[in-house]
Amino acid sequence: ASMEQLSQEQLKEFDEKGFLFFPSLFETAEMDSLTSQLDDLFALDIVCNLREKGKKAVRTNWAAHNYNSAFARLSRHPRMIKPVEQLFDEGVYMHQFKVNAKAAFDGDVWQWHQDFGTWHADDLMPEPRAMNIAIFLDDVNEHNGPLMFIPGSHKQGVLEAGHDTETTSYPLWTLDPKTISSLVREGGIVSPKGRAGSMILFHSCLVHASGSNLSPWDRKAVYLSLCAVSNHIKRFKRPGYIAGREFAPIECLPDDCLVQDYEVSLPWSDGIPAEELQGI
Repeated sequence: ASMEQLSQEQLKEFDEKGFLFFPSLFETAEMDSLTSQLDDLFALDIVCNLREKGKKAVRTNWAAHNYNSAFARLSRHPRMIKPVEQLFDEGVYMHQFKVNAKAAFDGDVWQWHQDFGTWHADDLMPEPRAMNIAIFLDDVNEHNGPLMFIPGSHKQGVLEAGHDTETTSYPLWTLDPKTISSLVREGGIVSPKGRAGSMILFHSCLVHASGSNLSPWDRKAVYLSLCAVSNHIKRFKRPGYIAGREFAPIECLPDDCLVQDYEVSLPWSDGIPAEELQGI
């Protein structure tokens, strides 16, 4: 399924809700090219694999697009890049690239938060001209920790958040229950569910969370956080595998890039450069 521009209806829906859902946008063969890589990725003993608190299970794999060719091709996929370029009307660069694993039985919560809150506080990203676009690597149902969105919450701008370094292994700027209750009274909660290969695009101020995964089904998803080139971050406090430092606009590959072997550069194939591991 190729996808050119977003339609006027889709633009209107995105403006109102803060997200768009594209069920089964990628085909099985395309998804197989990615899922076949995951065991090897998660087995790597590298700093880019963040594990669940006190467990072996991977919570997040960071920056695979820099050392894995299948994910490198995905990071230049027009179905993921073009809609965001259209919304910002300029080129975008990769602020974050991650696979969130949410393993069966072991996958912990992601607390209520706005991504831009963290990017602004930690990375000094100037404006919320950045967006997430995610693909389900597994089927997502109501039992395996689906994303929860509060529709329309992106219109509130940046909400006051507290730094939670206790709940999970990943520190997050999170929102308090009172704020969430009042937002939900207004917007409700929705959870897009669907087959592997479904895609979600969501605004960096959209308030979202996900519960723990007590089911026997993994809920892996890959997230591209794309930032308008003119809006790049101003502080390198976090390592380069978490907050990208390469601000050149992404050049898309052809639409069949997951099933054809296009050549892509893998700058970290021999290890992560030391300067990318340091905060400045």
